[in-house]
Formats: sequence, structure tokens, C-alpha cells
Amino acid sequence: MLFKIAHKNKLLPVLGLIYLLCFSFTPAKAQYFDLNSGSKSVRLPFKLIRNLVIIQLKINDRGPFNFILDTGVGLMIITEPKLVDSINLQNKRTIKMAGLGEGDAFEAYVTPPLKIDIPGLTSYDVAAAILKTDHFNLSNFVGIPVHGLLGYEFFNNIAVKLNFTDSTITAYRTRDARLFKKGARIPITIEGHKPYLEARIKLPNGTEQLCKLVIDLGAGHPVSLENMIKKNGLPQKFVIANLGVGLAGPISGFLSRIDEVELGKYKIKKVITSFPNDYDEEMLKNLSIPRDGNLGVGILKRFMVIFDYHDNALYLKPNSSFGEPFEHDMSGIEYYAAGDGFKHLIISRIEPGSAADEVGLEKDDEITAINFKPVADMTLEQIDNILKSKNERNLLIEVYHDHKFDKVILTLKRRI
Repeated sequence: MLFKIAHKNKLLPVLGLIYLLCFSFTPAKAQYFDLNSGSKSVRLPFKLIRNLVIIQLKINDRGPFNFILDTGVGLMIITEPKLVDSINLQNKRTIKMAGLGEGDAFEAYVTPPLKIDIPGLTSYDVAAAILKTDHFNLSNFVGIPVHGLLGYEFFNNIAVKLNFTDSTITAYRTRDARLFKKGARIPITIEGHKPYLEARIKLPNGTEQLCKLVIDLGAGHPVSLENMIKKNGLPQKFVIANLGVGLAGPISGFLSRIDEVELGKYKIKKVITSFPNDYDEEMLKNLSIPRDGNLGVGILKRFMVIFDYHDNALYLKPNSSFGEPFEHDMSGIEYYAAGDGFKHLIISRIEPGSAADEVGLEKDDEITAINFKPVADMTLEQIDNILKSKNERNLLIEVYHDHKFDKVILTLKRRI
């Protein structure tokens, strides 16, 4: 998942998927949503921010709260500890939860069933885990308050269509789902409360492999391939990056391109791809369900998508962005939003050898303006788009550094 997390009081940049939680918790009852009586479909707005699908909901008549829809999560997670008081919980118990790899267990509250209000939908027995400490700082990554993640419970009983062109979700009873006349039906399996598909991957060395991928709406990247470096090595062009995070810390690795991802009848070319390094591959072997990687929103947003868990199917229909080239940040700057209203843009990391490194930008510098426009008047999505807009583009960056303002000319450089 594309976000930044707080770890040991520092913000760590994350450029790929979130390897989230393994809970020692099994729900006693089925947890699900259904359409209100008499409705055949419900249409909801969402915001797509930094490749995260964000909806609003209320909990126990409080809110609204911003939640990320995340098919990679098997249990509703409240990441904002203060919600314990806000939603007026009477009974809760504490569990230990383990992240990916080694490290101390973390604690969370498990709630009784909550009243989750999403317009047109009714929740049944939906409980949640509330983190005692916000390890992820999703709000700083997105630039708006984010309170949690909603996954399997939202998808397991209804068909869900995501239209990335007009930023709407349509929920159907499975028998009433309006499937695409033109498009593709991709078989999926639901294992451990998560959806999986098989995709054919073509690597730059000519190798082709059928890969089992978890379909992860909570992952902003296009695709991540695990256990690949030892078998096939890295493509010639790559950058070192933090790819994701477990509760035990960041997952390191590389970003590069692969020649092709084949989903049903669709072939997607020159895809930017995450490759966890060998150390993290060893940690990934501990996952309960074997897989080869992860398919994220960087690819899914190029389609109109229907998730139909009941029919074990993912339906895809290309939209207007299907043929657009994949681009990655060309500045070498990783950053997060801070302060009241998330109006301050703070550098958390500079990629060695990047355009930003060459002009002397440093960690903890604050970017105050780009091409004379204050960053406080821009969204993080707009800033992302500028920094990956065009190879050799010159940007005038105003920076607050060592208690003074400086200006530098940053020339974007395509690195992969």
C-alpha cells in the first residue's frame, strides 16, 4: 500500500504494498454488508488519493470517518486509536497481533459488533481491531485524516463495481450484478479472506511465468513479485526503494519494469514492478497462503472492475487510461504531509544519485512551493503527478532549510 508509517518515532516512506496483519482472532459469526430492503443497487462516491480508494462511513452513529477499501485485509482495522473513545465502546478485549517477520507482537482492541453506516447498506455483526498505537500514519501519506481499513466484510456478500473514471462504487446483490457485455471474466479464489488470481508475467530476460497474485486494493503500486530475484535476477534498470511494511518494520527491495502482465485477454506492457529483496523474501515465505506476489491499484485503475466473491470472479473492462504509460517518481524525493490540515510537505528520504540528490535536497527539508505555487494549495496527488510528469522537465522548488528559504532548479530524471 502506498503510505508512510511511524516506526521508532520516524516516518518511513513506503512505495509499495502493505503487508498487514495476522490476527489471533476468528470471528464467531459471519460479518458482512447487504443492501437495504428493496434496493437492487447502491451507488457511492469514493476518492482516489495516491492510488488508495477512500470512502466515508459512520461507526455507532459517530463520524463520518475516512476508510480505505482494502481487499488485502481480512478484518476491519481502525488505525486511529482515539476512535476508542469517539465511538463509545462499552466492551472490548485486547489481542496480540504479529507483523511480517521477526519483532515484538503489537496489541489491538477487538470490538463487539459495530453499527457501520454506509449509505444504502446495512452491516451485520461487523467487528474491528483497533490499534492501540497508530503504526502506519496513513493520514500523513494521504494528506487527509484516515481512520482505518475496510476489507473482506465489504466484499464477501455483495458484488462491488469500481468505476475509476467517475470515482463511484456500485454495490449489487450478487444476483442483480450488472456484468459487462464487453470485457473479461477472470477466475479468482478467496483464501484467508483475500482474493487471488493467476496472471502470466513476462520478464525482460524473456522468461514467462504463471503467477498467483493477491488482488489488493490497498496496494497502490501496479504489481509486486516475490521470490523472483534469486530465480531471475533484476532487470538492468532499477532503483532501491522501501516497498512496504509489516508491523516489524519496512520491507526493502527494488523497483524496475517487466515486459508484460497478462490478465485474461488483456496484455499490459512495460509495467513498473516491485521486487522485495532476498532477505524479505525469506520473511514472505512465512505467509499462510503461498503466492507469487500482489496486484495493486496501479493496474486495476486502468479498468472498470467488478469484484464478485460469490461467483469467484473478477470482471475487467478497460477504461480510457488503459494504454497510458507507467511512470514512477522522477525526482528521487519521498515525502509526507504534516501539520494542521496536512499543509506542510516534509522530505522523508532522498534517493542517492537522483535528481533531488544532485541539487542538494535533504531529509527533513520542507518543500514550500513548486513553480511558484504554494504546496499548501496543492493535493499530494497533484504533487505526485508533477514529480513524475516528464523526463528532463525543469521545476523551480522552494525549500525551507536551516531556518531559511532556498530555491533550486530540479530537473526530473526518469530512473526506470
